[in-house]
Amino acid sequence: MKKGAKNGLRDLRQPEVNEPPKITFPCDYSLKVVGDAAEDFPACVCQVIVKHSPDFDETSIQVIDSRNGRFQSVRVTIVATGEQQLRQLFDDLKATGRVHMVV
Repeated sequence: MKKGAKNGLRDLRQPEVNEPPKITFPCDYSLKVVGDAAEDFPACVCQVIVKHSPDFDETSIQVIDSRNGRFQSVRVTIVATGEQQLRQLFDDLKATGRVHMVV
């Protein structure tokens, strides 16, 4: 017996098309920006974030050092106004050459 949609079973050979979750803008949007640990890394991240979210409160950031001290993560929350803003923010953070990952 062949497994198919008719009997309620999903054919695992076919990849399921998942749409990304929809975000309602504006909203609070949390980011974690990871890069090499340096004294000026948080300031570098803040400079880019303020460009895209002028109302960002720089005093609200959290800086977490990795266990071995090689990396830092800068955690921030911004008011996201749209997908284009987020895309440009991610691109500008990566363009610094200092950011390894944005989550």
